[in-house]
Amino acid sequence: MTETPSPAPPAHPAPASRGARNGRARSGARSGARFTRRRAREFALQGLYEWLVAAADAPTIEAHMREQEGFAQCDSVHFDALLNGCIRDAAMLDAVLARHADRKTAALSPVEHGALLIGAWELAHCIEVPYKVAINEAVELAKSFGGTDGHKFVNGVLDKAAAELRPEEVAAVRAARGG
Repeated sequence: MTETPSPAPPAHPAPASRGARNGRARSGARSGARFTRRRAREFALQGLYEWLVAAADAPTIEAHMREQEGFAQCDSVHFDALLNGCIRDAAMLDAVLARHADRKTAALSPVEHGALLIGAWELAHCIEVPYKVAINEAVELAKSFGGTDGHKFVNGVLDKAAAELRPEEVAAVRAARGG
């Protein structure tokens, strides 16, 4: 008597992307652009961490970040703008953040401080990025790299800073939702 081979176990489908799980299809180009921008923010956060902790200069940090594994998958133009813009405008960004935070930026963890700098810089300079997206991306950085509840602080400070940096956009969104 010959044994028949048992059927192979069913293949598990690849996990659906967040958009597909929510019933919204994502365009490949659009989600790809989002991914490369998110990677640029992650590398910029790492560079800002190095700047805040080790006081390295921007060209040294930029060169170091470009050597990191996975850098080729990021939007290098956005990375350059974020890293150099945040370092160049740090005093102005810190002044904006200080008006909305309950502590001095020097007392923040470098991850929270870096995420706040990135969020505030995007609010001030990347008008094509909706303010809620700029805030959410900074919150995601704080969730991924920061302490347990640091993302809540980042969210609160940037929400208040957005009203200062983009008053018309924030007012329009709040009026549309009735609040």
